[in-house]
Amino acid sequence: MATTTVSAPSSLPRNVIWIFGDQHRSQALSLHGDPNVHTPNIDRLGLEGQDFPRALMGYPLCCPCRGSLLSSRYPHQCVPGHEYAMPTETKTVAHAFAEHGYETAWFGKWHVDGFKEAEGRAAFHTVPPERRGGFETWIGYENNNSPWDSWVHGHRAGAGEVAHTRLPGFETDALTDLLLDFLEKRSQQGGEARPFFAGLSVQPPHNPYVAPAPFAGRHNPATLSLRPNVPAVPRVEQAARQDLAGYYGLIENLDWNVGRVMEALARLNLLDSTAIVFFSDHGDLHGSHGQFKKTAPWEESIRVPFMIWGGGSPYYGRQGASPALVNHVDLAPTSLGLCGLKPPEWMQGRDLSPLHFRGGPVIERPDSAYLQNVVPTGHSDSVDQPWRGVVTDDGWKLVCLERVPWLMFNLNEDPYEEVNLAHNSRYREVRERLLKRLRRWVEDTGDSFPLPE
Repeated sequence: MATTTVSAPSSLPRNVIWIFGDQHRSQALSLHGDPNVHTPNIDRLGLEGQDFPRALMGYPLCCPCRGSLLSSRYPHQCVPGHEYAMPTETKTVAHAFAEHGYETAWFGKWHVDGFKEAEGRAAFHTVPPERRGGFETWIGYENNNSPWDSWVHGHRAGAGEVAHTRLPGFETDALTDLLLDFLEKRSQQGGEARPFFAGLSVQPPHNPYVAPAPFAGRHNPATLSLRPNVPAVPRVEQAARQDLAGYYGLIENLDWNVGRVMEALARLNLLDSTAIVFFSDHGDLHGSHGQFKKTAPWEESIRVPFMIWGGGSPYYGRQGASPALVNHVDLAPTSLGLCGLKPPEWMQGRDLSPLHFRGGPVIERPDSAYLQNVVPTGHSDSVDQPWRGVVTDDGWKLVCLERVPWLMFNLNEDPYEEVNLAHNSRYREVRERLLKRLRRWVEDTGDSFPLPE
């Protein structure tokens, strides 16, 4: 893609676009050192904007994390588990932007209406209008693990209900088309257009790991480089290689679509007024520690991409990556802060936007982030016990099962989490310090969990 020169306006961005996939781990980017994948457009977001390589999603599971992204409430107070419904009265980021006169739009996966797949295919479930998070335009679906057979429904601002419609072609491409159409129609309004907040939520690179042409077949399973923490167990290696070959193709397709959005913003003269916030709802283990998919507290499951790009130059061109910890509850208040809007008091997360602004106000980085698995799903390749954990700004992680320390790592010296120190008496003082901070997280968020004494 050709490089676009961005000028340096004096005002903050007026508009925000969220772009995120499902199960896209932070490590699976060329910017973050993965030799298998080529992501020039996503890399550009981090290199020209602000990259947060320590961002995480504290509950690595679709429904709870999405509830927290939308509401800035911790999962136990919003969506505590898989296929749990976000309470209808829950205020969302759309309500917060709308209070400031913003047009709001959502395109894609929702997964907070509580529909049970045991009762039928969630792609054909109708999310009631009052349960669409307050978005002025909402074209999406509850859940769908068939990106070649994706159906959407909803409503458009001022145009009423939209019946279930099958998207043409591949889901990520078609949903991106919907966002681009939204941007095109807004540009026709000229100076009469209100500022906007829009979300583009796609299922890939979530399994099934089958990418569309020309992204399919780019990666040979036999020649992929696996992470050092994938054990040399034949069945684990074979499954990881096979899945990753398709996974990387899906990520490169998502990267291509990110580039399409960036090009559209440039063509429509929206670059200086629009910020892109790119992230994922959680990661994917792909054989690390012999585990697969999500719900586990290891880095490949909880660590996600998080980048902010565009909107002119208040933060444009920052040097290096930010070391700040970002959690799921921080996305909504930070997005409001990017536009100079004060987050409402009902949001539990922090507005970390000052960390992105060059020459802006100085705020203290979060000292830690809270990790949770409130209601285990019971799915295969998942952790079947509830757990709580904490990641600290100084590079430690502690995770506890009920009344028992489970995992403890020094991420500074052991980024692949191969040395578990949770039961090493040499590190008793560190464990007690981390346990004290974890207990405070449980208390401060109104959570309930039997931690070790």
